[in-house]
Amino acid sequence: QLQLVESGGGAVQPGGSLRLSCAASGRTVDYYAKGWFRQVPGKEREGVSCISPSGGEANYADSVKGRFTISRDNAKNTVYLHMNNLKPEDTGIYYCAAAALCSSKVVLTERAHEYDYWGQGTQVTVSS
Repeated sequence: QLQLVESGGGAVQPGGSLRLSCAASGRTVDYYAKGWFRQVPGKEREGVSCISPSGGEANYADSVKGRFTISRDNAKNTVYLHMNNLKPEDTGIYYCAAAALCSSKVVLTERAHEYDYWGQGTQVTVSS
């Protein structure tokens, strides 16, 4: 089993920044791609970003391109989501998940079913 624990959420004003972390433990974590998804009550879960096991390939939703950056430190078994210029529409629960692959050529939201392991989520609230 692979365990994922998110941290770093919080409340910020529009234009602010946050860094989310996803710490993995259990199985051979380096062989998993990692993704970030977010969900707001009443709305469909949205794929935000993913990163390949080596860190060489990444995928971003159009809504976050240019503002969010995903990275990973395999020595620490941790993936990060750096979020800048946050907007109210970024509000939601952010979940970290693990899958076999991350491709830059797909719509991440449509690939959520490929993610086998999920964390409990961390709340991000962007409000003035």
